[in-house]
Amino acid sequence: MASTRILIVDDEPDIRELIGEILADEGFDVLTAADAASARELRGQHKPDLILLDVWMPDVDGVTLLREWRDGDLLDCPVVMISGHGSVESAVEATRLGAFDFIEKPVSMARLLATVGQALEAGRQQRGDSGARASAPIVLEPIGRSAAVQQLKRRLERIANHDTAVTILGEAGTGKAAAARWIHAHSRRADGPFVALSEADGQQLAQLAAQADGGVLFIEDISRLDQRGQVALRRLLESGRREPSSADSAALNVRLLAGTSRDLGLLARNEDFDEALYYLLNVVVLDLPP
Repeated sequence: MASTRILIVDDEPDIRELIGEILADEGFDVLTAADAASARELRGQHKPDLILLDVWMPDVDGVTLLREWRDGDLLDCPVVMISGHGSVESAVEATRLGAFDFIEKPVSMARLLATVGQALEAGRQQRGDSGARASAPIVLEPIGRSAAVQQLKRRLERIANHDTAVTILGEAGTGKAAAARWIHAHSRRADGPFVALSEADGQQLAQLAAQADGGVLFIEDISRLDQRGQVALRRLLESGRREPSSADSAALNVRLLAGTSRDLGLLARNEDFDEALYYLLNVVVLDLPP
């Protein structure tokens, strides 16, 4: 059986080498390209199962290349965008064009492997179902028969039936993003957008929240949100609690899922996190088992 082939497109040789070594160690067949021209050639010759595509490149940027493939009906495998500092907005735009997801630099090995696994599974499902969307995220069920996993499944089901904000607490690698996607897929917002971000400042948050209108906004590590972003998020949650009025007619309809591995209560007491936002988030806490 042929190895799963992954094409890495990034103009930074260190990034190509690092990601390539990680994926090669996991048994993947790795191809690398430094620019759009090489990426076009390798994609056509080798038909990769997944493409990791940098947003910023010197000749043609990743979003433009993704749009080219989509408009030419050449988007026959999942694409995961790689975004550096200041390119989160472009990465979010890429998800609207069909990208499966995006990961940020510096690249976390755990985040990389989790996203690659989910994207490849989504690609396999898409090939088996011609009506499926290439950008549709794969929703993983909690695996295991232990009492802790069974309790987690029951909590996920109860949480999905409501529409309140949720804090998803867990160590790195415990599946906070997978839990967030499960909640979205089993909630009344399943047909709405799912927008995930690992880090954003206040200005970016407002723009990304607008992208999630009618769906779910998932912040992977809310403890990293800057002060401006915390205030903006608090106002968003407070506006959602008020009765609708003409003054609120433009308010966003967004459900917030906030991941963290840190004690937000302790951060609030030390004045490192907005206290009012902490109390808004502390209503429903999903504690993932190690």
